[in-house]
Amino acid sequence: MTRIRLLALDMDDTLLRSDSSVSFRTRSALRKTMAAGVIVVLVSSRTPAAMDQFSRILGFTKKRGYLVANNGGLIQESDTGVIIRDIKIPPEAALLVFDMADAEGFAVQIYDDDILYISRSNEFTEYDQKVTGLRQVVVENFRSMVASGCRKMLIPGDPMLLSPLSKLLSMYADKARLVSVKPYLLEVLPHVDKGGALAAVAERLSISPGETLAIGNSLNDEEMLRWAGFPVAMVNGDERIKEIASLVTGKTNDEDGVAEVIERYVIQGIPIPVGNTIEGNTVKNDNSEGGSVRS
Repeated sequence: MTRIRLLALDMDDTLLRSDSSVSFRTRSALRKTMAAGVIVVLVSSRTPAAMDQFSRILGFTKKRGYLVANNGGLIQESDTGVIIRDIKIPPEAALLVFDMADAEGFAVQIYDDDILYISRSNEFTEYDQKVTGLRQVVVENFRSMVASGCRKMLIPGDPMLLSPLSKLLSMYADKARLVSVKPYLLEVLPHVDKGGALAAVAERLSISPGETLAIGNSLNDEEMLRWAGFPVAMVNGDERIKEIASLVTGKTNDEDGVAEVIERYVIQGIPIPVGNTIEGNTVKNDNSEGGSVRS
C-alpha cells in the first residue's frame, strides 16, 4: 500500500468556498495532515500576496510546505518565504500581448506584491480586486511597466468578447501561454503549468507521483492532475477535468468536498477505491493501488 507523502490543492472553487473562506473542518483536516508528516502544497493561479492570508490561516508559515503561485511560474517555501523558482513572460511577448489587447479596447492588469496594476478600470477589474483583496492602481503608461517582462498578465472582460481575442493571441502561442480560469478573465503566462511546478517540488523532496494526491477543478489543473498518482476532481469542477481524475468528490467546495477526501483517504488511510462508488465519491479510472498516510 502506497503512503501519500504529498498533498496538492488548487484554491479557488476547490479548497476555498464561494466566499473565499476556508471552513473549520478543512482547516482541521489540513492541520492533522501536516502533523502526520505529509507535505501540503497550495497550487494556484493567484500571486503569492493573494495566497499569503490563506497560508497564515492554515498554519503553513509554521510548517514545512510550498506555495505554487502564478499557475506554476513561482514556487515558494511556505515557512521560510524562500523563492525557489520564478519564471517571467519575456519582455517582447508581454509587449505584444499588451499592444493587441489595448488595440482591441481591453484592460490589462499585472500583480506586484499586494498591488493590482491596471491599464484602465472596468467592472471586471473591480470584481477581480474583490476576489484577490489586492489594492488597485491605474497606471497611465502601463506599457512601460511590462517592457521589462512580468510574471503574468490578465485581460479581464466580457466572456463573449474575450473569446475572439484569445484566438488572435493564440497565434503567438510559442511566446506565451494562454489560460482561461474564469470566463471573464484570460491569463497570459510564461510557458509553465501547475503540473511542472508540482513535479519540481516533488523532485526536491524525492517524492514520486505515486505518493502524491492532487485535488483540482479547472482546466488549468489538468497537468497537475495528470502528473499526480492519485488525481481527484471536484464535483463542481469542469467535466473535462472529471474525466481524467481517479476520483470525483461527492461534495462541492461549499460542502467541504476537500475535507471529506483528506479525512477519508489521507488521515484515516482508507485506500482510494477502484471501480465503484463510495458514499457519493465516484471513482473514474482504474488505479493499481490505493494510498494512505499510514506507515
